[in-house]
Amino acid sequence: MKTVTPGRGWLLRLILTFSFAQAAVSMARPAVSYRALALGADETAVGVITGVYALLPLLVAVPLGRRTDHGRCTPLLVVGVALITGGCALSGVAGSLPAMAAWSGVMGLGHLCFVIGAQSIVARRSAPDERDRNFGHFTIGASLGQLLGPIGAGLLISEHDGAMARTSATALLVSAAAAACACTALWRLERQERRDGAPAGGAPRAEARRVPVLGILRTRGVTAGIFISLSVLSATDILTAYLPVVGEAHHIAPATIGLLLSLRAAATIACRLVMTPMLRLLGRTTLLTTTCAAAAVLCAAIAVPLPVWALALVLAALGFCLGVGQPLSMTTVVQAAPDDARSTALALRLTGNRLGQVAAPAGAGLAAGVAGAAAPFVLLGVLLLGSAAVALRSPREAGGVRRGAGVPGRKPARTAEAGAGCREERRSGRGS
Repeated sequence: MKTVTPGRGWLLRLILTFSFAQAAVSMARPAVSYRALALGADETAVGVITGVYALLPLLVAVPLGRRTDHGRCTPLLVVGVALITGGCALSGVAGSLPAMAAWSGVMGLGHLCFVIGAQSIVARRSAPDERDRNFGHFTIGASLGQLLGPIGAGLLISEHDGAMARTSATALLVSAAAAACACTALWRLERQERRDGAPAGGAPRAEARRVPVLGILRTRGVTAGIFISLSVLSATDILTAYLPVVGEAHHIAPATIGLLLSLRAAATIACRLVMTPMLRLLGRTTLLTTTCAAAAVLCAAIAVPLPVWALALVLAALGFCLGVGQPLSMTTVVQAAPDDARSTALALRLTGNRLGQVAAPAGAGLAAGVAGAAAPFVLLGVLLLGSAAVALRSPREAGGVRRGAGVPGRKPARTAEAGAGCREERRSGRGS
């Protein structure tokens, strides 16, 4: 009997649209920093503007996750693309630091909407034993955007003859155009819905449980996944925002800084391409612990004045280590969470990310104002060491086995999606 497995064209389209959206944000973030510097911001003000990017999303992540648990995900992608486009464009024409902070917040809200919707699609359409692989491939889209965005910003932004304000505004407008291109792949990303109003492979919406947030957080493995994700994303975020400040302090040109940030992103892509064999060799716990500890040392090394070639080696190694945390933390949270609260659990993970993006840049700005532009990277090293300790103590999970401690009434590990996939394969086999 011939078995037909569902295609993954949806995943390829999701990676493509995520690449455009992330490229826009990755181009806009350093451009916002350079434009803020051109408008008279100091290191502390740059930290505040960077933190505002995460402030509004911090307030709405869980309600958006609740909505996505019992509804479609694609509308969130459309709203996210629209907000990213508007935030980038309006940041490019803003003439004051408060206006730049406000539009940076809009950009962050758009990115949150997009990521909640996209991650929920991956969680719904992936069988338990495919999630590490599919989340790893999905995050390649983010890495591609982080590779191309800083290169674009570096090529467009120039500080010669007082041109930084004008050229950084141009970079922000170009990033808005890149975000708009994400709409080209937003089609047929979700399964067709059944007549009972449930997504294919899911439970009817009317019968879906509303799992308390505290119940989700008490589930073993969820909090660990959230903290690891927070630490890794904070490292990536502060690196993007503060490497331009380090470059200014050491007289490194914006184009070179853009190339260095893109080198870090390229190393992250390389990591995610070989993640499956690394998981087979080391296991999830060892891989997370080792890479977080190594990233801590590498972040601290950036605080030391280095020649450009040495800084490039450090950033390449750092990018490889940081590539592990995000996809594996997604899988950890999804597999630990109740079946009908996965989007909410992912939203809680993103809330933790945004909390880190509010607190870490603010703390980094204060540290930079007191001890110089290299101080934030020492703080990141401490945070990543904490993540290594959390990863080491987190529950060990084998493959797609899910742990359900802490949430009463949990269903067995065999998910609705997996059951739907088996039924689909049996139907296909009978017809062949």
